[in-house]
Amino acid sequence: MTRATRVSTIRRHLAEGGLIDLELGEAMQKAGHPARHKTDGFAARQHVDAAGALLVIVGAYGPDWFATMREARHRLEQPYVKCHVDGEAPGLADNELLVRWATSEELQARKAAQEARQAPLKALLRQGEAQQRAEEERQSLERAGQFGLF
Repeated sequence: MTRATRVSTIRRHLAEGGLIDLELGEAMQKAGHPARHKTDGFAARQHVDAAGALLVIVGAYGPDWFATMREARHRLEQPYVKCHVDGEAPGLADNELLVRWATSEELQARKAAQEARQAPLKALLRQGEAQQRAEEERQSLERAGQFGLF
């Protein structure tokens, strides 16, 4: 059974990320199209899955609800927030995401994928630093009066 995910915690993480909490009730969240709201923002509600785990459903609303949903997913999947976001769970509307705490394996896989994406950039930075150190050493030798033969 997964760790309980509280709606207040998820709301706080999203609000700290700059998203606007529309504070819509469950009936308002289920009624109508998400784009009919005038302000871009989110609404969250508590959900209990079939296994009895306490989860959160986050809905994105407003004229650009798709961008709001993308921002919410990005914010919740940050390493310091440690949530798992599923937009393909059965019973969800197009503008909703199912949120739960991530497992250790999911966090480790996310970290490994991030390191793999950053590996080429890190290698390039190390190469640039080595070239810069070699140039600085050559210049210091020239200032000391030692010149290369070629």
